[in-house]
Amino acid sequence: MCGRFALYADGEQLAWRFGTPVPHPIAPRYNIAPSQPVLALRYNREAKTREWTHFVWGLVPSWAQDVSIGNRMINARAESLREKPAFRNAYRYRRCIVPVSGFYEWKKVGRTKQPYFVRPADDQPIGLAGLWETWRSPDGSELETCTMITTDANATIQPLHSRMAVVLPPDAYDAWLNPDTPLDTLEALLRPAPDDLLIAYPVSPRVNSPTNDDPSLIARFDQANGGELRLF
Repeated sequence: MCGRFALYADGEQLAWRFGTPVPHPIAPRYNIAPSQPVLALRYNREAKTREWTHFVWGLVPSWAQDVSIGNRMINARAESLREKPAFRNAYRYRRCIVPVSGFYEWKKVGRTKQPYFVRPADDQPIGLAGLWETWRSPDGSELETCTMITTDANATIQPLHSRMAVVLPPDAYDAWLNPDTPLDTLEALLRPAPDDLLIAYPVSPRVNSPTNDDPSLIARFDQANGGELRLF
């Protein structure tokens, strides 16, 4: 699954990776949590172009009676996107890409869970497959939210968790964002990332609290040396 991530790539890196200039400065964030705003790339049908926007993380379907449902919708399983009422329309018409510099997973060690930071081996940003929705409140205001799609874990993630976020290859960005792409084509993209794409290493338990947000959270945590922190 994906329940916490970091984005510290700057606008230049994001424009290079995703082919779309970022219209405003991006502050580095090291502990992005559900219910917080996340940067995402989507396709604007009217303008017929990609655009950067922000969604609240935790998808609220258009038919929901209460926004609290979003707390349970931070991830969507790839295998059931066509059938799940909460996701099937968004899967067909409203897809997005969430850029990340890396994400966190937790491994059970005895009675505790050790957090790990998972990032690309080349430390360049990657794009996670997501869905977005617009929810309208009774007073007429709108809320745009998103979720991230998960699939089976690859060999790198398997020791930490049985699921992982879908990492889209750059040559699939156009197909994923295009609302006219056939669902069969999309399903071929919902697979585990190559085993050599990502690396994982233990980090400080400080990441457990979303109030902590600083570069030390992605530093390698060496418990054998009293919790020494070392950047990569």
